[in-house]
Amino acid sequence: MENQSNERACATCVPFTQIDSEEIINPGLSDRAGKMTLSGFWQSYRQGEDLKVVVPGVLLMVLSFFLPRLGLSAETLKWVQLALLPLVGWPVFRGAFFNIFRERSLSMNVLMSAAAIGAIWIGEAPEALVLLVLFNLSEGLETYTNAHARLVLAEFADLAPKTALLVSGTLETTIPVEQLQLGDEIIVKAGERFPMDGLVLEGQSDVDQSALTGESRLIPVTPGDGVLSGSINGQGLLRVRITRLAQDATIQRIIHLVTEAQSSRSPRQKKIDRFAAVYTPIILGVALLVAVVPTLFFRQPLLNTPAGYGWLHRALSLLMIGCPCALVISTPITLISGLTRAAREGVVFKGGVFLEQLGQVRAMAFDKTGTLTLGRPMVCQVKAVDCQGTEDCERCDDLLALAGSLEQHSSHPLGLAVVEQAEEKGLLGRYSPAEGLVNLAGRGQQGYINGKLATIGSLPLFLAEHETPAALAAQTRAAENQGQTTMLVCDGERVRGFLAVEDEVRPESAAVLADLRGMGIHSVMLTGDNTGVATRVAGQIGLEEVHASLLPEEKMALLGQLRSKYGQVAMLGDGINDSPALVSADLGIAMGGAGNAQVLETADVVLMKDDLSRLPFAVRLSRFTNHLVQQNIQISLGVKFLVGVLALLGLTPLWVAVLGDIGISLGVTLNGLRAGRFEQALSPSLVKHEGKVPVPG
Repeated sequence: MENQSNERACATCVPFTQIDSEEIINPGLSDRAGKMTLSGFWQSYRQGEDLKVVVPGVLLMVLSFFLPRLGLSAETLKWVQLALLPLVGWPVFRGAFFNIFRERSLSMNVLMSAAAIGAIWIGEAPEALVLLVLFNLSEGLETYTNAHARLVLAEFADLAPKTALLVSGTLETTIPVEQLQLGDEIIVKAGERFPMDGLVLEGQSDVDQSALTGESRLIPVTPGDGVLSGSINGQGLLRVRITRLAQDATIQRIIHLVTEAQSSRSPRQKKIDRFAAVYTPIILGVALLVAVVPTLFFRQPLLNTPAGYGWLHRALSLLMIGCPCALVISTPITLISGLTRAAREGVVFKGGVFLEQLGQVRAMAFDKTGTLTLGRPMVCQVKAVDCQGTEDCERCDDLLALAGSLEQHSSHPLGLAVVEQAEEKGLLGRYSPAEGLVNLAGRGQQGYINGKLATIGSLPLFLAEHETPAALAAQTRAAENQGQTTMLVCDGERVRGFLAVEDEVRPESAAVLADLRGMGIHSVMLTGDNTGVATRVAGQIGLEEVHASLLPEEKMALLGQLRSKYGQVAMLGDGINDSPALVSADLGIAMGGAGNAQVLETADVVLMKDDLSRLPFAVRLSRFTNHLVQQNIQISLGVKFLVGVLALLGLTPLWVAVLGDIGISLGVTLNGLRAGRFEQALSPSLVKHEGKVPVPG
């Protein structure tokens, strides 16, 4: 199954493992609505060898019904019918030849070829030709349905325009996006898609990112905001500076990740492929024994008699129903459909193994900041030691200005919150930005302001290294007990006071956790923030198990404890500060991947939209996909076993075996495609959050 020359062994499996970038950019099946259409099938017929032989095969099959009326002898008729076989089943016989003489292996092509030749030999020519025609038809349909499942890649590729309007001074030039360089400026008109990732320089508009993230609402953008390639500009004219090259744009990274996911094989797929490699020669051997042993040792008839079917007929029936095609295709086509459905909803799985694995998770650990909370902390309290107690206290304002100077070049969310508050109150320019900044390993930072070494940091740092007034320390602890994150400030001579920052809980967090709880998944918070903050957030969202003030290695140790207690454990975070925990978990899930290269590369599953509500959908899709895979395997093995027993008992005409094998193949194909139409049944709390009506999955 893995060799390229054996690709005819199962037509459906090949496109899953051999995806050509040119095929993605210029797909042969480009039905824009993503529907299975007659035009798409006609394209498959023109391009696929399996389907090309179907029409002449049907004509030759009809001809075979009239051959006995030509008065030919039985021997001549048999040789004429044998000569028709290569014309009807050329792809099958060619594949069998390559398998036997080049690869020294036995495949489904060999099974079908042997069954067809044997059927002709015992005078069952119509069944033999029907077998080949239907086998080619089913293989062609599987190729077509596989291409249909992968249409999402073509749709993604078409999201990004191929040209852009470059602006240089007063000159505007339309050029291919590949020629754009970092820092180039382009114009994006109303209603157009953004050709590249960039930063808005001029203009205001609303942006539709639904194709990338599943975000249903429009996102307002103003100068300074980022935009993603493939999203749609609203009503405004925007001037945008390019921040990523064409090959690094968000839409290209999504295509790359989904392509890799579709080309990778899950452990279950690999097991089935290994099983099929052993199963096929066993079926051939058993069929040979069925034909030979009763005839030689028990004097049973080899050919059919008026009393019943001979043992050669039974052996051929066993060969036909024993073809493992349905079993082999049952897993990959289902997983590809599931991966495609997830990508349409803004959830990127980096492989079928992760799609399978998410449905088996029994415990889920959450980082707090940026995951259960919005990750946009705001200053909620500024308290100077010598506060005047007035609404606009000058000493508290001076404390905020000093803190803003220390944090002006910080990229930490807490520092950004301080700078934003100082800027909002017009205090940011009171002190020049601190110089010689030194990070104090997660406890704070220091820098020189007006020649003095100023410090901003945590209460433990100040208690250990600065003369902190007892009253100020008590006020700081009280703020932390209320769930606030605190920072104390020293101007180089004395402790000036503290600032408290609070991060808002995501509005969907409580609903998502309740939904996961209803699915039997235990949730736990792992955070490096203080206990007061963690407890407050947990109380707001209904989370019972909380572990706070954790170092990275402590998070990893707790993940190990959860694994030993519950089994499969997933870790969900922003993919940046919690990367070690994401990697150490059985399954790493990162959110907010749109436009964030590190998030896309870190986790096994990426929620493109910065929204937790996609998580229950991903879990339900995984479980539904696993259910379909298991269902297909059981149907394939069960029906084959039943018809095989009937064949051995001499109760099965060849046409029953033919229709049984082809019917199972088509059945599991259609059943697997149900994953591509999955709709989640939202919990009442999520329905209220998203404003949607539940749809049964």
